[in-house]
Amino acid sequence: MTTLPHAVYEAMRESILAQREPPGATVTEKAVADRFGVARPTAKAALERLVAEGLLRRSTHKTARVPQLDRDDIVDLYANRAVIEEAALRLLAASASAPADAIDAQRVIVSAAASDAEGADTGSLARADIAFHRALVEAQPSPRLARLHALLMGEIELCIGQVLAHRLLALDDVIAQHQGILDAVAQGDAERAGHLTRAHIEGARDRLLGYFDAQRDAPPAARGGERGVDG
Repeated sequence: MTTLPHAVYEAMRESILAQREPPGATVTEKAVADRFGVARPTAKAALERLVAEGLLRRSTHKTARVPQLDRDDIVDLYANRAVIEEAALRLLAASASAPADAIDAQRVIVSAAASDAEGADTGSLARADIAFHRALVEAQPSPRLARLHALLMGEIELCIGQVLAHRLLALDDVIAQHQGILDAVAQGDAERAGHLTRAHIEGARDRLLGYFDAQRDAPPAARGGERGVDG
């Protein structure tokens, strides 16, 4: 059964991933409670979970904010992600069996591309893309490797949300790269599975860094203002 705090958490998580709450935006308990018509303790429980997962940051006695990652953060996150996911996919390929949850997530992305690639909901796409990568890592045999991946996932999800929200990778390319990884796993080709996984991650990193640099160098009027859930 879905609890009320969980429902609010899921709605806010998707809003953050879809960039409706952009990097740097503030998120207050009162505003969340008002938006969803819930009590402040319910809003607080949802926000605390988002903070714990890295999708929000809050220093002592401060309002929660969507993390604003800098260039060094992005480089560091993707470097660690590439190491962990490449190792995970090499281990997973030894089973020569692609996990059902990853295949299901891939189908969601394929369906979105087939129906309306440009109009596809960013939150849903981000959720499916994240589910794809989580399923692959969780299916490999090392629980410690999965835990390391989980520690990074909140900030990684913020990056994935930006890549998809700004259409930095074409959906057809994402689908083709995902399918290549699934095929390599199913064929038991550890070398290819690891190589394709690293290439997929580094390609997304390069697109995100390019966008980051372009935004940094753009005139202030061209960047757009901050929005947030304030109140």
